[in-house]
Amino acid sequence: MPKPKLPYLRKETSRHGKTVWCVRRKGHLRIRLPDDYGTPEFFQAYNDALAARPLRRTAEPASGSFSWLVSRYRSSARYQQAAPSTRRMRDQVLQGVERKIGHVAYATILRKHLIQAMEDRAATPHGANNFLKIMSGLFKWALYHDMITINPCDGVQKIRARSDGFHTWTVDQVHRYQSYHQIGTMARLALDIMLYTGLRRSDAMQAGRQHVKNGVLTIRNEKNKAIVSVTIYAALQRTIDATPSTGMAFQITEKGSPFKSAASFGNWFRKRCQEAGVPDECRAHGLRKAGATIAAEGGATTRELMAMYGWSSAAMADLYTKAVDRQALAAIAGEHIENRMGPHLVAKGAAPMKNASKIKSLKK
Repeated sequence: MPKPKLPYLRKETSRHGKTVWCVRRKGHLRIRLPDDYGTPEFFQAYNDALAARPLRRTAEPASGSFSWLVSRYRSSARYQQAAPSTRRMRDQVLQGVERKIGHVAYATILRKHLIQAMEDRAATPHGANNFLKIMSGLFKWALYHDMITINPCDGVQKIRARSDGFHTWTVDQVHRYQSYHQIGTMARLALDIMLYTGLRRSDAMQAGRQHVKNGVLTIRNEKNKAIVSVTIYAALQRTIDATPSTGMAFQITEKGSPFKSAASFGNWFRKRCQEAGVPDECRAHGLRKAGATIAAEGGATTRELMAMYGWSSAAMADLYTKAVDRQALAAIAGEHIENRMGPHLVAKGAAPMKNASKIKSLKK
């Protein structure tokens, strides 16, 4: 049955593809309504908007309920100090949980419930593990403030995901993109900044001339507030110089204004990737991985990668340097086999192992 057509009610689609409802009347401000069409709260908000009354606040969650705990968590310093993108991600997960068990007393949530929740999400391992991480953070905060005595997430295992995460761009894919988007275009500048600086999209979209001094770009990243300093070498400088920019940020939209969010920048960059004909899995974060891989293959150390990419621990950097070490060690092992098992195939006086010099460096 079609929905009744209410006066001044408009259905819109947000930039994230989400359906939203609002009241729009000439000479009045646009008023956004609750998302759930047809609920009593929706029609009450609609009537309030027509009568120019302020939207009524929803009732406070019952004390001791899961929604009550989440509301206290959202007002905490721990939550507020997180990056905006991190808060948005947490909110998406917590709101979904609230819709299901918001009325349940949080003190009654046990480990078996979290285990079952993980089982219910087994089809999407990354989503399940992200759910566990956010719930664990919530209950860890509650434990610290003596609101619970045991974190129900303790002992709950992550689901093993058969994936390496975001696709890492290959050198050929980078060259294909660069061949299509020539120097002087905003699309080319976006790729070169992320590739040569290792900045996340949320930081790359904000980087500008105000962050550069004596050829070094220094910026505090949004995710963990670490200060990152990266030398701008000739290839990137050439792209920056050739690209017109009217604002403080190097990268601007077609309208000449800065990007409003990392999501909007990511959506714009995805379209540029499609234009260039690179595979669908090539995205902004994959350039960060590509840069780290290329740097490690070129000899960058763990500490050098940590400094460039703003990682606070060595674990992430070690993923790249150890992968390079494994390749070199495998080559050395192969030469050992060849030298041991195939002397009759090699002329007397043959040259010694080419990779022998690498053994000492890898044992350090």
